[in-house]
Amino acid sequence: MYPEDTLEDINQELKSQRDEIELQKREIEAEKRRSEELLKNILPEETSRELMIHGEAKTQFYKKVTVLFSDFQGFTNMCENMHPQEIVRELAIHFSKFEEICEQHYVEKIKTIGDAYMCAGGIPMRNNSNPIDVILVGLDMIRYLEKCNKEKEREGLKPWNVRIGIHTGNLIAGVIGKKKFAYDIWGDTVNTASRMETSGEINKINISDDTYRYVKDFFYCVPRGKIEAKNKGLIDMYIFLGIKHEF
Repeated sequence: MYPEDTLEDINQELKSQRDEIELQKREIEAEKRRSEELLKNILPEETSRELMIHGEAKTQFYKKVTVLFSDFQGFTNMCENMHPQEIVRELAIHFSKFEEICEQHYVEKIKTIGDAYMCAGGIPMRNNSNPIDVILVGLDMIRYLEKCNKEKEREGLKPWNVRIGIHTGNLIAGVIGKKKFAYDIWGDTVNTASRMETSGEINKINISDDTYRYVKDFFYCVPRGKIEAKNKGLIDMYIFLGIKHEF
């Protein structure tokens, strides 16, 4: 603004500046909302809220969490005969469905590692039903893949078979990273769940004795006896057969 400017010119200049400030404010608020939505997609809602309010999320100890590991059988061999883009596309389709299944049963997706998928029930919101919830997730995963494999069989394509292992116990959960946040879980429960998967059978749910004790009144399971698990020794394992008729 200059001395020769009229009052009208000054008011117009001030209005222009206010409009620019208001536009910048809306852009900042929109960017903040996008950041918050992105954070919610990466982390559990309760954890992302704590992070936004306090700038950090405290590590939590949980007494009863049920962890599921799944792994596609023969995935390495499939990779040798499939185009990389085809492999990624198929994994994306299956993992997206797994996420949808987890949401339906209030189970938290933790992460994917190659063709492995890990999720857990009872975190970050504690509940007593998590052993049942997670087994239902595993059951829906197998049902979904069975449907997919019937279509593949009609088209002359190789099926995608899965092994699923489940274990219940205590663990620690929290957020790691400063720029690239990741919600993760640690403890012997995680390791044992992984061993349940590697010791499992194709297209079946292999559960530990600890999980079995929580679900035996609701599900039919057949004992496998003590099975050798890498770095864990002999562990009592059970194969899930189905939901009891009264339920």
